[in-house]
Amino acid sequence: MRNFLISFFERLETSIHKFNGNGNGNGNGNHPIPELSEHELRFESMPLGAGFHTPLSTKNPLDITIYRAQQYLLRNQNRSDGHWVGILEADTTITSEYIMLMHFLGKVNQEKQRLAANLLCEHQISDGGWNIYYGGPSEISASVKAYFALKLAGYSANEPFMQKARKRILEMGGIMKANCFTKIYLAMFGQVDWQAVPAVPAEMILFPPGFYFSIYEMSYWSRCIVVPLSIAIAKKPHIPVGDDMLKELYLIPREKVVYRIKRDQSGLSWHNFFIDADSIFRRYEQQPIKFIRRMALRKAEKWMLDHVEKSGGLGAIWPAMVNSIFAMKCLGYPDDHPALKSQLQEVENLVVYEVNKLYLQPCVSPVWDTAWAIIALHDSGIPGSDPALQKAGRWLISKEVRNFGDWALKCKVEEPSGWYFQYANEFYPDTDDSAAVLMALQRVSLPETAHKEASVLRGLRWIMAMQCDDGGWGAFDRNNNRAILNHIPFADFNALLDPSTSDVTARCTEFLGRIGFSKTSGQIRMAIEFLKKEQEKDGTWFGRWGANYIYGTWSVLAGLAAVGEDMNKPYIKKAVAWLKSVQNSDGGWGETIKSYDDPFLKAIGKSTPSQTAWALLGLMAAGEIHSDAVERGIKFLLMKQKEDGSWDEVEFTATGFPKVFYLKYHMYRNYFPLMALGRYRNSIHNKV
Repeated sequence: MRNFLISFFERLETSIHKFNGNGNGNGNGNHPIPELSEHELRFESMPLGAGFHTPLSTKNPLDITIYRAQQYLLRNQNRSDGHWVGILEADTTITSEYIMLMHFLGKVNQEKQRLAANLLCEHQISDGGWNIYYGGPSEISASVKAYFALKLAGYSANEPFMQKARKRILEMGGIMKANCFTKIYLAMFGQVDWQAVPAVPAEMILFPPGFYFSIYEMSYWSRCIVVPLSIAIAKKPHIPVGDDMLKELYLIPREKVVYRIKRDQSGLSWHNFFIDADSIFRRYEQQPIKFIRRMALRKAEKWMLDHVEKSGGLGAIWPAMVNSIFAMKCLGYPDDHPALKSQLQEVENLVVYEVNKLYLQPCVSPVWDTAWAIIALHDSGIPGSDPALQKAGRWLISKEVRNFGDWALKCKVEEPSGWYFQYANEFYPDTDDSAAVLMALQRVSLPETAHKEASVLRGLRWIMAMQCDDGGWGAFDRNNNRAILNHIPFADFNALLDPSTSDVTARCTEFLGRIGFSKTSGQIRMAIEFLKKEQEKDGTWFGRWGANYIYGTWSVLAGLAAVGEDMNKPYIKKAVAWLKSVQNSDGGWGETIKSYDDPFLKAIGKSTPSQTAWALLGLMAAGEIHSDAVERGIKFLLMKQKEDGSWDEVEFTATGFPKVFYLKYHMYRNYFPLMALGRYRNSIHNKV
């Protein structure tokens, strides 16, 4: 069967090569992949790990650890439909915004406010501020939001911990050093002047797709955040909580603040261009052309409502949901309006309750978690015919996107496909999730093969069509890389765009390699060249969606190995040598989030189960199965496992926006170690 698949996809690649005429992949994305009859595709469960799914009857520590980890995951599977989902934890800013949202709506649930305030008090760090990842330093925007939320919740500025917070905020530059979105929220409550807010003109929605400054040249998350926010800014709401609640956070009296954005000294620059444009738009905001503004607001409202459909909230992410609520209230929607009610319910679905506190998730991750759980369980010995994996596989197939979304403006395929991250986000499938899902479906044997095969083939076509012109893959869009837009003043969250990245490119490459594409394929050659260009001088790759260089380097090594790249090439050996050189004395690997700010901190940090697993997976992909580094890493995971089969990990090891927003997936510490241990066992038993 494997030989059949390889032969089949070699024929497919030959067809693609001939169709495009130059062997350079799908060019501008307008060339459809040739039609294939369903009977040509047969994805049966891969043989990885076969023979190890037996009751615990051994004293071998490796087998015992794997069995316990498998049982832990299986116990936490949703019994009704077979999916997995772990908590996706972020910093305190979202919980602060939850309190602010209740006051914006004028409907404060006192018990929820108390629980949220308890969380904020608990997470204040020793110097008085709040950080954006575990163990990190105080961050100004997170600290300002927490301070304001606590004041809204009734805490006095005279409380000792509030005095400490105020002192730390002033040391970091005061309220005016907070980021753009923080200032916008504070302006709604009268705590900063609207002059402090960069222009976010609603008229942007009128720019057509393809225009340089169209919203479709922004990342998906940016347009979902900005469109409703532009409505709110146009309406400039004022929530009466007392405009001087934060006067103590100004370094100078508020009335003396100068709101001009500083120009650089170079004269002609994109930075200065956008500052000048911002100044023009701010003056325009004072007296907008009424019929154009009305037209823009109507179109923005329609866009927002259209994109709420078939989604778990706008964009299925917290900031877009909250901004849409702000926008709807500013537009006069009554509390019982169906769209508003649905958004409010989606917000409540993100609340996590713990003993005497609550916090908010930025979104949920069931598709991502389910895909990796299947891969980890299968690669550690659970066969693809196991009912648990079959049920999970069917659930994943049910989540395939079957409608065209924003991505279709630049990616032309005859049938939509792809998978999103959350329970529902029909407009925004992403290539990273899709590649992981398709690799998971490879491992699942289902009686209804035709249904699975059709889904996988559609997903394959979609991923291939989503490749960017530079040879890499971005997450949600093709060629979303107009870097000058990062100079727009409101884009200070460091992620306005969604360009090709090493980790996502590697995941797509790994999937294509696992179904038979090789390094001789035109599109794979482009991907390899992209990855070579992205490699750092020390041999590492940057991790856009995971922390950080350990994540990126693992992803790339796994992708290159899957397409048959010679793992003895110097550039790969350099990456392997780096991974070995940064192993901690306890045998594990760890990397602080600080490496995003300071690359000299690459792979410096306390050993964690997830990052250790990534390093091991990278080394094993490079053929280092019998190396001392791998054996020491395996021992670390064996020693750190708890009796219930799980691992502990308090550190944040994932990334939303580098330098701005970080994440902690509660399941990373469990399925990635299991996957590493399973592949290690498979390799030493010659099962791969």
